[in-house]
Amino acid sequence: MRALLIGLVATTALFGASAHAATVYPLDRATILNGSPFDFKVELKSVVKPEDVKITINGQDYKQILGSQAEFVAEEKGKEDKVLGSALILRGAKLKAGSYKVEVAAGDEKKTVTWDVYETPAKPKAKNIIFFLGDGLSVAHRTGARIMSKGMTEGKANGHLNMDTLDRMAFVGTSSTNAIATDSANTMSAYMTGHKTAVNALGVYADRTPNPLDDPKVETIAEALRRTTKKSIGIVSGAELEDATPAAVVAHTRLRAEKAAIAEMMYEIKPDVLLGGGSAYFLPKSVPGSKRKDDKDFIGMFKQAGYEIATDKTELANAKGDKLVGLFHTGNMDSVLDRDFLKKGTVDKFPNQPGLVDMTKAALSRLSNNKEGFFLMVEGASIDKMSHPMDWDRALYETIEFDQAVGVGLEFLKNNPDTLIVVTGDHTHGISIIGTVDDDKPGTEMREKVGVYADAGFPNYEDKNGDGYPDKVDVSRRLAVFSSNFPDYYETFRPKMDGPFEPAIQNEKKEYVANEAYKNVPGAVFREGNLPRSADTAVHAVDDIVLQATGPGSEEFKGYMEESDIYKVLADSFALGAK
Repeated sequence: MRALLIGLVATTALFGASAHAATVYPLDRATILNGSPFDFKVELKSVVKPEDVKITINGQDYKQILGSQAEFVAEEKGKEDKVLGSALILRGAKLKAGSYKVEVAAGDEKKTVTWDVYETPAKPKAKNIIFFLGDGLSVAHRTGARIMSKGMTEGKANGHLNMDTLDRMAFVGTSSTNAIATDSANTMSAYMTGHKTAVNALGVYADRTPNPLDDPKVETIAEALRRTTKKSIGIVSGAELEDATPAAVVAHTRLRAEKAAIAEMMYEIKPDVLLGGGSAYFLPKSVPGSKRKDDKDFIGMFKQAGYEIATDKTELANAKGDKLVGLFHTGNMDSVLDRDFLKKGTVDKFPNQPGLVDMTKAALSRLSNNKEGFFLMVEGASIDKMSHPMDWDRALYETIEFDQAVGVGLEFLKNNPDTLIVVTGDHTHGISIIGTVDDDKPGTEMREKVGVYADAGFPNYEDKNGDGYPDKVDVSRRLAVFSSNFPDYYETFRPKMDGPFEPAIQNEKKEYVANEAYKNVPGAVFREGNLPRSADTAVHAVDDIVLQATGPGSEEFKGYMEESDIYKVLADSFALGAK
């Protein structure tokens, strides 16, 4: 008896109050598109016999609702073959519109979840959707980009960003299923599937098994389009095409780092246009620069499937075919500040990279040839990639470039009013603009040159050539931008002219410490971090995202929404879940 009590106490300590609750996927309060395939899974913490498991949906045996092709796993195993309990999984289930109550019982384990399966209008509202995703796009990024690009006089902006002109708006919550915090994978996955998921997961509910490729799947928007329409699909990003945001359009994996597998998933879906970085995962291992561990040549396979291949800006401009794969970097493409102005980063190795505007134009020119319409996702990837290391000048230049790509979409809308345009982010950063940094203030301490309140005045960026970017990034009176969270680092209060900022590096204890390469920059200030020493950069914030939209269907964006709610608007606009 004493041993039993000790066991019960240990179990309660391990699992908390929900020790005897089974886990059901899809999770409670899931919203599911009418007719959209999903994997149904029940995880039990005990090892039981199949006849001891009772599952009902709306009071009926689940087999009558979902079918009888479920697999029962008597002993589901985790790491090091540890038995986790029994499980039941049914792949490719479908439901018609309605409300569903799922009840699971097995011994003392019980769980009840509810699902809402929704249908869409019978007729589509939009022919095309352009989904612009600024990775990490926060309000301060927009404010800084507007001031840098348009200027300000006596407290009023001298011009508006393209995204400022969109007439519908919503706040979007970005939390994941396993934390209030978030990453690009789970947030973009929710946008592209209508299902919330866990940090690092794409197109799946993250289950307890160690295999990152066997988790319960949900349908992506690319799969829904292939299943129900003849529309074209395009993906544009300045990141690796296998990176979290572009991958979410097509991928199913618990672990976003499974980039070789994600490249295969790209090929399985075959979007009509793929433009970005990440060629390392398309090349066989025998090719220098490849990151694959096999001999699969996806560039060759796309060629055989009728795609034209472009590897730089010139080849992109000269490409003729409607099916196009453009791979312009083995990894992430360089930021616009490095690519077009400073010629730093990896521009010496990849000197002729196209920008986001070039790629957006190229994608639209091809996708618009399909009379059935298209879905295009355009990611401004390095807003995030430059915000993590607190390289604010690069991040704000990236925001300007992203907004110029939005302008390309708005120009397309003028002649194609049956197009829905959505502009949003996947998560925020802890970025704030508090004033200016004025080099002309007396003294050598840079922190004394930070002007706040009335002392801030206005920055002195100029755009004499009218390209939308400041002619110089290192002007004498600049925006003072800071992060709410950071590792140990040296704040220089200046643009990083020699290449992207690397605030912290690892020491012999595998802890991140301030990068002393910036220690002797005149006026640099050491900032003791407020993040764990395992963090090398600033992290995402939990703040809501601002979404703006225009075009047919955009009226559904309003108030507060979850990312998973956004998918329903996209599905409604394309009538993907009609009866």
